[in-house]
Amino acid sequence: MTSTATPAQTGTLPAAPGPDLAPPPRGGTSRLHRIEKRWALLFVAAPVLGYLMFVLYPTLFALYASLTRWNGLGPMQFIGLDNYVALLSDERFHQALFNTFFYMIGIPIGLAISLALAIAMNRKIIGLTAFRTIYYIPVISSIAAVAILWQWAYNGDFGLVNQFLGFFGIDGPNWLADTTWAKPAIILMAVWKGLGYSMLLYLAAIQSVPRSLYEATALDGAGAWRQFRAITLPMVRPVTFFLVVTQVIAGAMIFTEINIMTPTGGPEYSTASAVFYIWKQAFQYRQMGYATAAAIVLGVLILIITLIQFRLNKRNSFAID
Repeated sequence: MTSTATPAQTGTLPAAPGPDLAPPPRGGTSRLHRIEKRWALLFVAAPVLGYLMFVLYPTLFALYASLTRWNGLGPMQFIGLDNYVALLSDERFHQALFNTFFYMIGIPIGLAISLALAIAMNRKIIGLTAFRTIYYIPVISSIAAVAILWQWAYNGDFGLVNQFLGFFGIDGPNWLADTTWAKPAIILMAVWKGLGYSMLLYLAAIQSVPRSLYEATALDGAGAWRQFRAITLPMVRPVTFFLVVTQVIAGAMIFTEINIMTPTGGPEYSTASAVFYIWKQAFQYRQMGYATAAAIVLGVLILIITLIQFRLNKRNSFAID
């Protein structure tokens, strides 16, 4: 007698119906996978093409142009490293580099004033919103308009700066025509214009510090100066690092102020910046190859300074930790 066992008795269940999970043929892919791959390549292609067109190609072209004698219109004549050798003996280029880094003296001055203003703006005072707005107006103002305004204020005959000094019996110099005072005058203008931006970032950083930290140190008997050194400064250090890096890069590219306030580079070339010098060589003297070599030297110097700043910031972070 033949016995028929049910699936429940044998412990096996029939396979549930479902989609066809058969693998794709060997060496091939499914249609859905091919479509996804095309879309992925399409999305990746946009930034890659942008990088190739607007970063890599201009960089390689600039490197080659710096090795040529070229007026920007005619054919390029390859001359090797002659442009770089000429830069080593160009006193005007040396002076422009010195002036550029001299202007950066204003960076720590501006950061210190901005931090002090941010601490003051963090207090409850009457007209706080108006003060914040007033300090930020120069930031959003046109740099050309600001340069013209300060050029008029620095006038040795009727400028507001000398008129103000005259109330105290001080005979002010002709600021932009004096080799001693021309660079400090431009530094003062640059510090004044950038105060609002730095102050706003510092203010945001200070307001993000937990009040409990200040309350705990106050219970331990710490005064305002000790709280500033132990809490405020360490907490705003990332903002300081960001501002130093960005302002060094921006300071190395200072041009508009120089071109408007001292269009000839100042007395004895005392105010000319590196970018001003490059612009003169490229568009006034039509030495595009030579100007490109100077731009590359400036770019390498900025890169080195930025890497040093990152290294120092990393070392200080480990020291604090």
